[in-house]
Amino acid sequence: MATAKSSMSSVPLGLPLARALDQSASLASLTRRLAQSNARYAAVCLHLPEAMRSLVRPGPIDDEGWSLLASNAAVAAKLRHLLPRLLDTMREQGWPELPIRVHIQAR
Repeated sequence: MATAKSSMSSVPLGLPLARALDQSASLASLTRRLAQSNARYAAVCLHLPEAMRSLVRPGPIDDEGWSLLASNAAVAAKLRHLLPRLLDTMREQGWPELPIRVHIQAR
């Protein structure tokens, strides 16, 4: 009678997530961009009307710009009106100048 070999012994141990992110250049870059996007959002969030704050999320950032994600078209329209103020805030806080893109993303 054959005995089943344990599959556990053939599975390599996983890396802790933080270590895996640090060891991969592309994942490390993604982590940095996520942190930059969140930090930029924290800077501009105070300049959004309080009722809108829960309807806007930070989005992707790349060499071409930074995205804010609006939950609906009305919020996106209001964000577009606030863009000059948000860009001024980013400039005042010393962030490199990047255009802010507004996208609608339903939750």
